[in-house]
Amino acid sequence: MKKIPALAVTLSVVIFAAACSSTGDANRSTANTNAPTNSMTTNTATSNTTPAVNTHSATANGSDVPAAVRAAIADAQTFTTQHKDIPASAITSIEKETNTKVADKDHHSYLAFSTAGGARRQIGAATVVRAGGQEMVVVYDSKNGSPVIREVRVAGVPAAFLDQFKGKGHDNVLKLGQDIKAQGAPDALAQGATNAIKADVLAMQALYGSAHSH
Repeated sequence: MKKIPALAVTLSVVIFAAACSSTGDANRSTANTNAPTNSMTTNTATSNTTPAVNTHSATANGSDVPAAVRAAIADAQTFTTQHKDIPASAITSIEKETNTKVADKDHHSYLAFSTAGGARRQIGAATVVRAGGQEMVVVYDSKNGSPVIREVRVAGVPAAFLDQFKGKGHDNVLKLGQDIKAQGAPDALAQGATNAIKADVLAMQALYGSAHSH
């Protein structure tokens, strides 16, 4: 696969465990030989320290996929929508790291698949976060078993700000004023977006990332 507040912030869709050890990756597809992105499919494995992830539903008809997500991964033929509960321990870590309240433990993600060449393979995953009254699509690839950001899409926000998130994952600081700068975005929006994206990255790691240590 291709290499993928100031003001109150509402995080309604996406939120990832701050710890470097997270849910295992027992149920991963390996069909995509171009890049290791298939790790974001149906991970519900457990470890001694991580509770089981509760999957509410996985819909494959794509009828509930936002148009902005489809546009962000335009080469996908099909999508699968995942609804999973963020573990309580991960929520605690997320809220501590972002100083933001997790509004809903039910996390939604959209897994994108290509059927080009006759083989179904995952080519990415996306989530939607809300900050400063705007919806932002966060597109993910997988690197060494962990979700990393391919790009962040939202209209009307400077590309120089959004481009800073490319290639970043749960091991990055993702803090405004450190590895993220406003780059022309209004300060309140930049702060809210940075916190929302950081929370989403940590949630994705908790739900789909492989366990590892440094």
